[in-house]
Amino acid sequence: MAVASLSSGQSVAGALWGQIQQQQAQRSADQAEQRANALQQRAREAQGVADRAQENARSLKVESNQAEGEATQAKQGLAERASMAKVQAGLSDLHEQISSVLKAESTTNASAISATSASLVPVLNSLGQSTGTLVNVTA
Repeated sequence: MAVASLSSGQSVAGALWGQIQQQQAQRSADQAEQRANALQQRAREAQGVADRAQENARSLKVESNQAEGEATQAKQGLAERASMAKVQAGLSDLHEQISSVLKAESTTNASAISATSASLVPVLNSLGQSTGTLVNVTA
């Protein structure tokens, strides 16, 4: 009977040992699952942060391109204004030159007209009325 008791005690101990191992295995599995769930949650959060950062980068790129375009337009505007100022200065110089030439011609023409007027002789008809002028073309 002692052998039967021993054998039955070993089988109870084996059963208990198996149950303990089963519980430990279950606990390990539960802990691993909890750890996996926590890591998956952290991965989702990190992905969300990465997605927002990428969208922010795209937005900044668009703003950067717009600012670059505005800078280019501003530079072109400055170049156009500088060019227009040069053209305006050239036109002012040309205007002064033309005015000087016209003044000189006007003075020369006035002298010529005065000289011509002095040499004009009125032509009279038979009634003594002035009908024109006689121009002296000998010079």
